[in-house]
Amino acid sequence: MRYHDRRHAGRELALRLKEDAANGKLPDPVVLALPRGGVPVAVEVARTLEAPMDVLVARKIGAPGHPETGIGAVVGDDPPLFDRSALDMLRLSEERLAPDVARERAELRRRESLYRGDRPAPPIEGRSVILVDDGLATGVTARAALRYLRRRGAARLILAVPVCAPGTAAAMGSETDGADEIVCPHQPRSFRAVGQWYDIFDQVGDEEVIDLLREPTTPGPGR
Repeated sequence: MRYHDRRHAGRELALRLKEDAANGKLPDPVVLALPRGGVPVAVEVARTLEAPMDVLVARKIGAPGHPETGIGAVVGDDPPLFDRSALDMLRLSEERLAPDVARERAELRRRESLYRGDRPAPPIEGRSVILVDDGLATGVTARAALRYLRRRGAARLILAVPVCAPGTAAAMGSETDGADEIVCPHQPRSFRAVGQWYDIFDQVGDEEVIDLLREPTTPGPGR
Protein backbone atom coordinates (compact mmCIF):
# COMPACT_ATOMS: atom_id res chain seq x y z
CA MET A 1 0.00 0.00 0.00
CA ARG A 2 1.37 3.38 -1.04
CA TYR A 3 0.05 6.92 -1.05
CA HIS A 4 0.41 9.37 -3.90
CA ASP A 5 0.95 12.31 -1.57
CA ARG A 6 -0.07 13.55 1.86
CA ARG A 7 -3.50 14.77 0.78
CA HIS A 8 -4.29 11.36 -0.72
CA ALA A 9 -3.23 9.81 2.59
CA GLY A 10 -5.55 12.20 4.40
CA ARG A 11 -8.52 11.14 2.31
CA GLU A 12 -7.79 7.49 3.10
CA LEU A 13 -7.63 8.28 6.81
CA ALA A 14 -10.87 10.24 6.57
CA LEU A 15 -12.68 7.21 5.20
CA ARG A 16 -11.69 5.25 8.32
CA LEU A 17 -12.85 8.01 10.64
CA LYS A 18 -16.06 8.92 8.83
CA GLU A 19 -17.83 5.76 10.00
CA ASP A 20 -17.00 6.47 13.64
CA ALA A 21 -18.32 10.00 13.23
CA ALA A 22 -21.53 8.75 11.63
CA ASN A 23 -22.06 6.34 14.54
CA GLY A 24 -21.67 9.10 17.12
CA LYS A 25 -18.27 7.93 18.36
CA LEU A 26 -16.61 11.29 17.75
CA PRO A 27 -18.76 13.89 19.50
CA ASP A 28 -17.61 17.50 19.14
CA PRO A 29 -14.44 16.64 17.19
CA VAL A 30 -11.43 18.85 16.62
CA VAL A 31 -8.54 17.88 14.32
CA LEU A 32 -5.01 18.82 15.38
CA ALA A 33 -2.09 18.41 12.99
CA LEU A 34 1.55 17.92 13.90
CA PRO A 35 3.34 20.36 11.60
CA ARG A 36 4.63 20.48 9.18
CA GLY A 37 4.02 17.17 7.42
CA GLY A 38 0.80 16.37 9.25
CA VAL A 39 -1.01 19.49 8.05
CA PRO A 40 -1.82 18.42 4.44
CA VAL A 41 -3.05 15.10 5.83
CA ALA A 42 -5.17 16.70 8.53
CA VAL A 43 -6.92 19.19 6.28
CA GLU A 44 -8.50 16.31 4.33
CA VAL A 45 -9.60 14.61 7.55
CA ALA A 46 -11.08 17.82 8.94
CA ARG A 47 -12.91 18.62 5.70
CA THR A 48 -14.49 15.17 5.53
CA LEU A 49 -15.58 15.30 9.18
CA GLU A 50 -16.60 18.99 8.85
CA ALA A 51 -14.53 19.61 11.96
CA PRO A 52 -12.37 22.59 12.96
CA MET A 53 -8.65 22.13 12.44
CA ASP A 54 -5.53 23.64 13.94
CA VAL A 55 -1.93 22.74 14.63
CA LEU A 56 -0.30 21.33 17.72
CA VAL A 57 3.35 22.27 17.44
CA ALA A 58 5.71 19.65 18.83
CA ARG A 59 9.46 19.50 18.33
CA LYS A 60 11.56 16.39 18.10
CA ILE A 61 14.85 16.18 20.00
CA GLY A 62 17.28 14.29 17.80
CA ALA A 63 20.19 12.09 18.74
CA PRO A 64 23.56 13.87 18.68
CA GLY A 65 24.98 13.52 15.19
CA HIS A 66 21.76 11.93 13.93
CA PRO A 67 19.09 14.66 14.19
CA GLU A 68 16.47 12.65 12.29
CA THR A 69 16.47 9.94 14.97
CA GLY A 70 14.04 11.10 17.62
CA ILE A 71 15.04 10.39 21.22
CA GLY A 72 12.76 12.97 22.81
CA ALA A 73 10.22 15.73 22.16
CA VAL A 74 8.76 18.90 23.63
CA VAL A 75 5.21 20.26 23.44
CA GLY A 76 4.03 23.55 24.92
CA ASP A 77 5.40 24.21 28.40
CA ASP A 78 5.40 20.53 29.34
CA PRO A 79 8.67 18.96 30.46
CA PRO A 80 10.45 17.13 27.63
CA LEU A 81 9.54 13.50 27.05
CA PHE A 82 12.52 11.23 26.43
CA ASP A 83 12.86 7.69 25.15
CA ARG A 84 14.59 6.25 28.19
CA SER A 85 15.87 3.15 26.40
CA ALA A 86 17.44 5.33 23.69
CA LEU A 87 19.14 7.54 26.28
CA ASP A 88 20.55 4.50 28.05
CA MET A 89 21.76 2.94 24.81
CA LEU A 90 23.48 6.17 23.74
CA ARG A 91 24.73 6.90 27.28
CA LEU A 92 23.06 10.29 27.31
CA SER A 93 21.58 12.21 30.19
CA GLU A 94 18.78 14.75 30.20
CA GLU A 95 21.28 17.33 31.43
CA ARG A 96 23.50 16.69 28.39
CA LEU A 97 20.50 17.37 26.14
CA ALA A 98 19.35 20.55 27.91
CA PRO A 99 20.75 22.88 25.18
CA ASP A 100 18.94 20.82 22.52
CA VAL A 101 15.70 21.09 24.48
CA ALA A 102 16.07 24.86 24.80
CA ARG A 103 16.75 25.23 21.09
CA GLU A 104 13.76 23.13 20.06
CA ARG A 105 11.46 24.90 22.50
CA ALA A 106 12.48 28.25 21.01
CA GLU A 107 11.71 26.93 17.52
CA LEU A 108 8.38 25.62 18.82
CA ARG A 109 7.44 29.12 20.01
CA ARG A 110 8.50 30.64 16.70
CA ARG A 111 6.30 28.26 14.75
CA GLU A 112 3.34 28.70 17.06
CA SER A 113 3.51 32.44 16.55
CA LEU A 114 3.98 32.08 12.80
CA TYR A 115 1.15 29.60 12.25
CA ARG A 116 -1.39 30.93 14.72
CA GLY A 117 -0.59 34.62 15.16
CA ASP A 118 -3.08 36.12 17.61
CA ARG A 119 -5.58 33.31 17.15
CA PRO A 120 -6.02 31.33 20.38
CA ALA A 121 -5.51 27.60 20.46
CA PRO A 122 -8.80 25.69 20.14
CA PRO A 123 -10.39 24.42 23.36
CA ILE A 124 -10.00 20.67 23.76
CA GLU A 125 -11.43 19.89 27.20
CA GLY A 126 -14.30 17.43 26.87
CA ARG A 127 -13.88 17.08 23.10
CA SER A 128 -12.92 14.29 20.72
CA VAL A 129 -9.40 15.19 19.63
CA ILE A 130 -7.97 13.65 16.46
CA LEU A 131 -4.19 14.04 16.33
CA VAL A 132 -2.84 13.67 12.79
CA ASP A 133 0.65 13.22 11.37
CA ASP A 134 1.95 11.93 8.02
CA GLY A 135 3.51 8.84 9.62
CA LEU A 136 5.35 7.51 12.66
CA ALA A 137 8.80 6.00 13.01
CA THR A 138 9.90 6.05 16.66
CA GLY A 139 6.74 7.95 17.60
CA VAL A 140 8.33 9.97 20.38
CA THR A 141 6.90 13.27 19.10
CA ALA A 142 3.39 11.86 18.91
CA ARG A 143 3.77 10.37 22.40
CA ALA A 144 4.64 13.79 23.80
CA ALA A 145 1.69 15.35 21.97
CA LEU A 146 -0.73 12.72 23.26
CA ARG A 147 0.50 13.23 26.81
CA TYR A 148 0.01 16.98 26.43
CA LEU A 149 -3.56 16.58 25.12
CA ARG A 150 -4.51 13.99 27.74
CA ARG A 151 -3.43 16.30 30.55
CA ARG A 152 -5.57 19.07 29.12
CA GLY A 153 -8.78 17.12 29.33
CA ALA A 154 -9.50 15.59 25.92
CA ALA A 155 -12.55 13.36 26.36
CA ARG A 156 -11.49 10.98 23.59
CA LEU A 157 -8.08 10.92 21.96
CA ILE A 158 -7.52 9.41 18.51
CA LEU A 159 -4.13 9.18 16.84
CA ALA A 160 -4.58 9.05 13.06
CA VAL A 161 -1.59 8.41 10.80
CA PRO A 162 -1.42 6.88 7.31
CA VAL A 163 1.59 4.63 7.99
CA CYS A 164 3.72 3.59 10.94
CA ALA A 165 5.98 0.90 12.30
CA PRO A 166 3.84 -1.89 13.82
CA GLY A 167 5.60 -1.80 17.18
CA THR A 168 5.15 1.95 17.42
CA ALA A 169 1.40 1.68 16.85
CA ALA A 170 1.06 -0.93 19.60
CA ALA A 171 3.02 1.18 22.09
CA MET A 172 0.90 4.26 21.45
CA GLY A 173 -2.26 2.60 22.66
CA SER A 174 -0.75 0.83 25.66
CA GLU A 175 0.61 3.83 27.55
CA THR A 176 -1.31 5.59 30.31
CA ASP A 177 -1.22 8.89 28.44
CA GLY A 178 -1.62 7.24 25.04
CA ALA A 179 -4.43 7.27 22.53
CA ASP A 180 -7.87 5.75 23.11
CA GLU A 181 -7.78 4.63 19.48
CA ILE A 182 -5.09 4.28 16.82
CA VAL A 183 -6.16 4.70 13.21
CA CYS A 184 -3.32 3.57 10.94
CA PRO A 185 -4.30 1.83 7.69
CA HIS A 186 -0.79 0.69 6.82
CA GLN A 187 1.62 -0.93 9.30
CA PRO A 188 4.22 -2.65 7.09
CA ARG A 189 6.68 -5.11 8.59
CA SER A 190 9.30 -3.75 6.21
CA PHE A 191 8.95 -0.21 7.56
CA ARG A 192 12.18 1.78 7.39
CA ALA A 193 11.06 5.40 6.96
CA VAL A 194 7.79 7.28 6.50
CA GLY A 195 8.74 8.70 3.10
CA GLN A 196 9.20 5.30 1.46
CA TRP A 197 5.41 4.84 1.46
CA TYR A 198 4.66 8.00 -0.53
CA ASP A 199 5.21 8.67 -4.23
CA ILE A 200 5.56 12.38 -3.46
CA PHE A 201 7.04 13.29 -0.09
CA ASP A 202 8.36 16.79 -0.56
CA GLN A 203 9.17 18.93 2.46
CA VAL A 204 6.23 21.02 3.63
CA GLY A 205 7.16 24.67 4.10
CA ASP A 206 5.86 27.26 6.53
CA GLU A 207 3.93 29.11 3.82
CA GLU A 208 2.13 25.93 2.79
CA VAL A 209 1.14 25.30 6.41
CA ILE A 210 -0.24 28.82 6.74
CA ASP A 211 -2.19 28.51 3.48
CA LEU A 212 -3.65 25.15 4.51
CA LEU A 213 -4.75 26.52 7.87
CA ARG A 214 -6.79 29.12 5.99
CA GLU A 215 -8.75 26.48 4.08
CA PRO A 216 -12.27 26.18 5.52
CA THR A 217 -13.10 22.73 6.89
CA THR A 218 -16.44 23.45 8.55
CA PRO A 219 -19.76 24.46 6.91
CA GLY A 220 -20.32 28.15 6.44
CA PRO A 221 -17.94 30.99 5.65
CA GLY A 222 -14.97 29.32 7.39
CA ARG A 223 -13.45 29.11 10.83
